[in-house]
Amino acid sequence: MVDAPSAVEAPARPDWSRLVDAVQESGQYTTTKEAERITRIVLSALGGHVIGDERVELARRLPEEAARLIASQIPVTRPLAAPEFVDAVATRIEGATPATARWDVSAVLSTLPALVGDDLTTRVLRQLPSGYALLFGKAELAPAV
Repeated sequence: MVDAPSAVEAPARPDWSRLVDAVQESGQYTTTKEAERITRIVLSALGGHVIGDERVELARRLPEEAARLIASQIPVTRPLAAPEFVDAVATRIEGATPATARWDVSAVLSTLPALVGDDLTTRVLRQLPSGYALLFGKAELAPAV
């Protein structure tokens, strides 16, 4: 007799290569190695900005390697505004300009909603200062009245 599957099984994590392939396509990088390097840099930078339940859930829904990059970061004391975040990422990428860093950040962050879902993406964006939604490939959230 075969056991019936549990009704509350966690969705399978996507694998690292699927994330890197999505970033490579999104950012039009010529090599997988370049896409992987950019993915690591951007996710490491993001890791310090997402906190609490959203950080735990984000790590749970991402590939294990990406989860480690997110979870290993010390939370920042003051979240950076989106342009500051892009500038901070630019300092981690040799030869980057603000324009190329914005491209790189968007290439990575815009792949996340398809992997983690729109609900979690919205919750993450609520934690971050205004301006991040566009980096995630989303319209800017309107403030609640």
